[in-house]
Amino acid sequence: MRLLIKQAQIITMNSTDDLFIGDVWIENDRIVHVAADLGALEKQADRIILGKGKVLLPGFIQTHVHLCQTLFRGRADDMELMDWLRNRIWPLEAAHDEESVYYSALLGIGELVRSGTTTILDMETVNYADAAFRALAESGLRAVSGKVMMDHGAGVPAALLEDTERSLRQSVELLEKWDGFDNGRLRYAFCPRFVVSCTERLLTEVRDLSAKYGVKVHTHASENRGEIELVEQERGMRNVVYLDHIGLANPSLILAHCIWLDDEEKRIIKNKGVKVTHCPGSNLKLASGVAEVPDLLLRDIHVGIGADGAPCNNNLDMFQEMRLTALMQKVQHGPTIMDAKTVLRMATMGGAEVLGMEGEIGSIEPGKKADLIMLDLNDFHAFPSWDVDPYSRVVYSATRGDVDTVLIDGKIVLEGKRHLTVDKEIVLRESDRAVSRLLKRM
Repeated sequence: MRLLIKQAQIITMNSTDDLFIGDVWIENDRIVHVAADLGALEKQADRIILGKGKVLLPGFIQTHVHLCQTLFRGRADDMELMDWLRNRIWPLEAAHDEESVYYSALLGIGELVRSGTTTILDMETVNYADAAFRALAESGLRAVSGKVMMDHGAGVPAALLEDTERSLRQSVELLEKWDGFDNGRLRYAFCPRFVVSCTERLLTEVRDLSAKYGVKVHTHASENRGEIELVEQERGMRNVVYLDHIGLANPSLILAHCIWLDDEEKRIIKNKGVKVTHCPGSNLKLASGVAEVPDLLLRDIHVGIGADGAPCNNNLDMFQEMRLTALMQKVQHGPTIMDAKTVLRMATMGGAEVLGMEGEIGSIEPGKKADLIMLDLNDFHAFPSWDVDPYSRVVYSATRGDVDTVLIDGKIVLEGKRHLTVDKEIVLRESDRAVSRLLKRM
């Protein structure tokens, strides 16, 4: 497939932050040319997309999502983290069946694509992760995902509390089945939930398996003060210090949240090449705190942005997360901190760097994957457009309703705001049926 996108306002997010009105030529899954006018190629194109008056930018990369929790939206509001987990989320996850995981994933994927996200780092639940991978495979979304691992902890339902060997075996089986699927569109990550729910043996085995297979490790850390106290009581040290002590702090480790870090932990993250994912909407709703993102960026730590799960947000909308990322820091540090370009970079190239995929996605330039979104900002909330900073328009004014077209791997998955790979009517109907069944079982 040879595709030409014509005369869009292009926000490249490349190393020189190029901005211009121009064309993008795509062959199969790759961007081949980006220039002011590629009209000479029009006759060779299999498809032409008219971009005049629209904004073209790299697809958003969300670095922390729980697709398995999308069905729980609105069922765990206004709670503190550990109560939220023990009293609502874990019992709900324990009640999942294969079909409910599948439709929970599709429901989340539909929302993510509709709001311009083209790549996610996802953490599933203990059981039926294969169903979520099937949904990802069918939808066309790019993802790094894995089954959650839990072999320890108080208040964990029996259906989620695993035998260590079983947890490791099932994780490896999923990795061997799905890692590299569709020319690398799907990749696997080991996902121990957090230190509180994992034995040291499980974590050290994950460390070794990650090195053996060359895949990421994705876990939560330092989201909540109560969680940190539990880790200190059990392991005798703080979260990141403990992870470093057992050899898990390395460039393959991606830590979600990292709100309550001390200086020693920040030094470990920087020196060991650990990556961080920031979840502002979730952190505010659970009242977990405000991560020190400006300080982490100042230390040259790679930080991405994620919506987290639907029951703690309750949206999976990167536009909302970008806006919150900027505004919540300004309250503490002043209006000049976290400018729009910095935030948009976190949502694109920053996310790619967290995933170790900066050579493949995150910017519009030749050789990169054709993961692109086109916004139609011709509406009241985004005008005037004359001489307005384009980064500001995207971060502070645009909404998910402005996403007109989405390409992933060079394939059009959303066109004219309509899904081409997810059947909305079926997913909405089956999601209601699935959650009704799940609640009866719970």
